[in-house]
Amino acid sequence: MSNPVATTASANLDRLAASCAQDMVKIAQSAKDAKELDNLVTKTLGVLQENGIYAAILFLAAQAQTDKAPKVLEGILNFLDRMNCEFRFGWPDQPKATVSEEVLRYISDHVVVNLERLLLVKETLEQMLIYARYGARARAAEG
Repeated sequence: MSNPVATTASANLDRLAASCAQDMVKIAQSAKDAKELDNLVTKTLGVLQENGIYAAILFLAAQAQTDKAPKVLEGILNFLDRMNCEFRFGWPDQPKATVSEEVLRYISDHVVVNLERLLLVKETLEQMLIYARYGARARAAEG
């Protein structure tokens, strides 16, 4: 027999990931923008999967010279903020995406503070980035 609470929480997390991914894809105004977004999100996803949340945030901070990286980082922070509101983790308000020191402190002090939270956030963030990647590809295909 399945656990209805776990099923509901999973459905809500998936819905949240999809919604945040849609918001992220909106930054691509053209097919070229969508391809750039796809490339950046794919690289960020790879870093996240191989090295973790903190490394993915560092990667985006290092890509700040591109016009998409701060927007992707902001999308991730919005995702974390919405996840915090829905699941009441008790994190403080999100920092500005343009101040990497504040963002990194926020991640290390609140998001990756224990293993359970780290794994939940990582898995859901991966799903959001996968949705964003395919959303960007669909937008690029549309022209």
